[in-house]
Amino acid sequence: MTYQLLIFIHVSSVILSIGPFFVLFPLLKKLRQATDDTEQACIDVFQSAIRLVKHAGHVLVGSGILLMIVGSWPWTTSWVVMTIVVMISSIFFLARAFTPTLKKFNEPEVNKQQLVDKLYRSVWIYIALLTIMLWFMVVKPVLW
Repeated sequence: MTYQLLIFIHVSSVILSIGPFFVLFPLLKKLRQATDDTEQACIDVFQSAIRLVKHAGHVLVGSGILLMIVGSWPWTTSWVVMTIVVMISSIFFLARAFTPTLKKFNEPEVNKQQLVDKLYRSVWIYIALLTIMLWFMVVKPVLW
């Protein structure tokens, strides 16, 4: 029963870690055409989505560690190691990709279209990283 509850928590946190990024695409489209009044609202929603993803990521990592402790998979299993490698990469990427770019919107004479383009690329890169981790956890490939 405990293992099944941990699986549920883990899968739910995966959904909360990936799902908000797909909501950001229409928001980025709106940000492209935003006036000064609506721009800050869009940035606030974007930051809230990133905050939700970060907290869901904490639950994801915590539940994953508990699943490894309770379950039968050794830490040296190739898919576990690769998931951790990609996860660490995604943590560094998440820390550098969004917040610094969002803060630049407040700088004078900044090209906001370039910032929106950068955010758009960053969202796709982060989705790709999350999808790779999801693939490792679902398929559990034997790489070595």
